[in-house]
Amino acid sequence: MADLKEALVPDIGSDKVPVIEVMIKAGDRVEKEQSLITLESDKATMEVPAPFAGTVREVKVKLGDEVAEGTLIAMIEVDEADAGNAAKPAASAKAEEDDAKPQAPPASPAVEKTPARPTDRPAARAVPAGNVPEGDVAPSARPPLDATVVMPGDAPYASPAIRAFARELGVDIAQVKGSGRSGRIQRDDVSAWVKHALASGARPTGGASASVGGLSLLPWPKIDFAKYGEIEEKPLSRIQKISGANLSRNWAMIPHVTHHEDADITELEAFRKQLGAENKDLKVTPLVFQIKAVVAALKQFPQFNASLDESGEKLILKKYFHIGIAVDTPDGLVVPVLRDCDKKGLLELARELGEISKKARDKKLGPAEMSGGCFSISSLGGIGGTGFTPIVNAPEVAILGVTKAAMKPVWNGKEFAPRLLLPLSLSYDHRVIDGALAARFAVFLATQLGDIRRLLL
Repeated sequence: MADLKEALVPDIGSDKVPVIEVMIKAGDRVEKEQSLITLESDKATMEVPAPFAGTVREVKVKLGDEVAEGTLIAMIEVDEADAGNAAKPAASAKAEEDDAKPQAPPASPAVEKTPARPTDRPAARAVPAGNVPEGDVAPSARPPLDATVVMPGDAPYASPAIRAFARELGVDIAQVKGSGRSGRIQRDDVSAWVKHALASGARPTGGASASVGGLSLLPWPKIDFAKYGEIEEKPLSRIQKISGANLSRNWAMIPHVTHHEDADITELEAFRKQLGAENKDLKVTPLVFQIKAVVAALKQFPQFNASLDESGEKLILKKYFHIGIAVDTPDGLVVPVLRDCDKKGLLELARELGEISKKARDKKLGPAEMSGGCFSISSLGGIGGTGFTPIVNAPEVAILGVTKAAMKPVWNGKEFAPRLLLPLSLSYDHRVIDGALAARFAVFLATQLGDIRRLLL
C-alpha cells in the first residue's frame, strides 16, 4: 500500500526566499534527491531536492511564493517498498538497505519503464497539472527543463529581482530574450536590451520599432569612421554604462522643463570666505550653502520633496531631507547622498561633503550611500558656464544645476553696483510641478542664498 508523505523545505539559512522555479507537477514521478523547486536568496540560487522517491500527487507552492524552513512543497506518494525507508533516518535506512541487498526484489516494471523520448515531451506537457490519466506513469528520469515547463505560455522566465530591475529601467521584460539556463532572463540580458533599444532609437518600454515620445526616429547611424582617418576605440567605464542607461530612461520618460534664475550671493560669498579663514582645516564650499538653501525651499514647497509611485497616479511626499550631490570622478558621474541635511549645520555638512566626495573619487561608495535621495544638486561652479539643463534623477521630481558665479552690474534704484550673481538652473518633472510653482521655488531659493541671515536661521 502506498504512503502519502510531505516534502518540506529544509534549513536554507534564510527566513523567507522566493520560489523562482517549480520543476514538478501533479502526476510526475520523482527520484530521491531529484530537484523539486529552485529558490533565490540575496546571494545565491538553490535547488531543493526530493527527500524520497515517489509520485507527486499535489504541488503546494507556485512561482513567486515566499517559503522558509518547514514550508510544504508537495505531497508525494511513496512506493510501498520505499515507504519504510522514507520514514527512517538516513543512516539507519542506508544500513538496512545494505543488509537487504542480496534479497532485494526486482524493481517494479512500472518504475523501469523507459522514459519518454524528447520528441514526446510536448504531448506530455499538454496534459494539465493534476489531470494525469489514471494508470499513466510519468517518466522516472527528470525531463529536460525549458522555459515552457516553468512558465507556460508567453510569460517571461525571470526572477523577482530581475523583474524589479527591468521595471526600474522601464523595460517590458516580455521583449527580452534570456541567455541563462533554460532561457532564464539575466541582469545582463536586460542591460543589453536597453543598449540595443537606445542605439536603435527605441523606447525602453516598447519593441525594436517603438519610438521616443511617439516620434518616428531613424535608426542610429552605422559609420566606418576609420575610412576618414586614424581612430582609437575606448570602452566606456562601468559607471558610464550604468549612468548612461539611467539618464536615457529619465530623459525619455520624464517631461523636463528648466527654469533659470540668478541669485545674488555677494554677502554669502564674503561670509563663506570668512568662515573658511576661521576653519582652515575644513573646506567650506558654496555647495554647503546651496544644500541649506535647498532644504529650506523643500520645506516651503513640499511638492518638490516627493516622488511619483510606480503607477504614476500617486504622489509620495517625504518628511526627510536627503540631498544627492553629483560628484565628478575619473570614471564618470556618481551621486552620493547626504542624509538629514535639515538637522546639520554648515560646518558639519562641509565635513561630510568632503568625506563623501573623497570616497566617490576613490571608488569606495557603498549602495546605501547612493540611495534614498529626495533632491539632487549638480554644480559646475568650479568649472564655468552660465546655465544648463540637468536631467532629473528619477524617482526624484526636480534637480538643481549651478554654474559659475560672475560679477555683474545690478541697478539698485540709484546706480549700477557690482554684484556677484550665481546662475541657477532648476529642472523639474512637469507631470508633478507646473511652471508657476517652479518659478516660486527658484525665486525662494535665490532669496535664501541672497540673504545670509535667512539661510542661517
